[in-house]
Amino acid sequence: MRVNRDLLRDLAAALAAALLVTAAALTGIAIKREHDTLHVGWPPLYAVWEPHVGPGTFVAPVVAIAVVAYGPLLAARLPWRALLFTAWGTSMAWTFSLALIDGWHWGIARRLTTAYEYLQVIDRFHDIPDTLRDFTNHILIGSPDHWPPHVAGHPPGATVTFVLLDRIGLGGGAWAGVWCIVVGAAASAAILVTVRVLASETLARRAAPFLVLAPAAVWMGTSADGYFAAVAAWAVAFLALAVTGHRPRATGLASGLLFGLTAYLSYGLTLYALIAGGVLLLGSRSRRLRPLPYVLAGFVVVPAVFTLLGFNWWEAYHLLVERYYQGAGGLRPYGYWVWANLACTVLVVGPATVAGLRRAGAAPVRKGVRVCLRTPADAPETRLALLVLAALLALLAADFSGMSKAETERIWLPFALWLLAAGAFLPRPRAWLTAQAALALLLNHLLLTGW
Repeated sequence: MRVNRDLLRDLAAALAAALLVTAAALTGIAIKREHDTLHVGWPPLYAVWEPHVGPGTFVAPVVAIAVVAYGPLLAARLPWRALLFTAWGTSMAWTFSLALIDGWHWGIARRLTTAYEYLQVIDRFHDIPDTLRDFTNHILIGSPDHWPPHVAGHPPGATVTFVLLDRIGLGGGAWAGVWCIVVGAAASAAILVTVRVLASETLARRAAPFLVLAPAAVWMGTSADGYFAAVAAWAVAFLALAVTGHRPRATGLASGLLFGLTAYLSYGLTLYALIAGGVLLLGSRSRRLRPLPYVLAGFVVVPAVFTLLGFNWWEAYHLLVERYYQGAGGLRPYGYWVWANLACTVLVVGPATVAGLRRAGAAPVRKGVRVCLRTPADAPETRLALLVLAALLALLAADFSGMSKAETERIWLPFALWLLAAGAFLPRPRAWLTAQAALALLLNHLLLTGW
């Protein structure tokens, strides 16, 4: 009877999430009819209704069926390293196949070349140090040759990445799209590593199919935020290794370097400090502080380089806030988006994650947090729950800040991917994986997403 009650609660949580999405859609349609201040085509998503098929229509269902049928079994039996590479490769296959529903041109090659995107300004970075010194002079609308929205809205680390790809012969939208998908898919392996060292290998293996077969892949291919998500996820993974005694000097330094890069890819990812804090809390009590000097030493490298080259992060951030309210951010109503953003997140993470989060919220209640931190071997589920809830806290902080009104299905990918690990709490994984795949396939076939 207890299993049945838990299942009913899971289904109730998924139904409540579906009602939230429905409410956001209906309310959004009403606002658009009255006075369109939302600036999205199909609220709450930045998309338009356009049923379509493409090459991925034939491939994506095959990938989904294979993961549903064999994913849980392979995740339980593969050697650990083989599992990491398999998760990465399958994530790539799932993301590529979904992107190709829109076709190669629109689904991958053109995505990062639109008027909003980074590749529009590659030729303006002929002299990178000179451009970085002048970067803040082009953030505000009205400034001479102001940057496109995504360039102005991020520190220059993102744009410089694509400039460097261009310099080594991997220029153009196709290479940029492939870069984001291939690197972004590695986030699943990073999360698996983190769950294994902070909670248990068993839970990591149970989470693997959910990390692979995620509706989030609709926006991972192709979006630069998928690339950001992988960098940030590996920063956390190396920190988790460091605070649990796995070569703390090397892993601590690697974590710091990636955290420094993360801060120069997206201003909003400074909220990853909340996830890092959760990792420190869950680390070995006798080892959690030892790697911090190495983490800090690594962290200052990227900021030091950009500062020496003439870019002022704080000045740019304050100008970004002003630019944000000059554009759609100043028109979009906070009262709608503060809850409609969460409806977007439901579509990104899927019903299985919603049900898993319900169980994650109950885990610390069943076994106290103090017991979890003192005797980690006896409370792996509670430790995973705390990790997932730290990511949820970071996402909610981004929501309440008001600096993420709409388009959060893309912007919040670095936070949302961690929520997928809550699938490890679910029994009957194949049924839930089927629901995840069905949602992703419906979204990608019925809507033409903006990213």
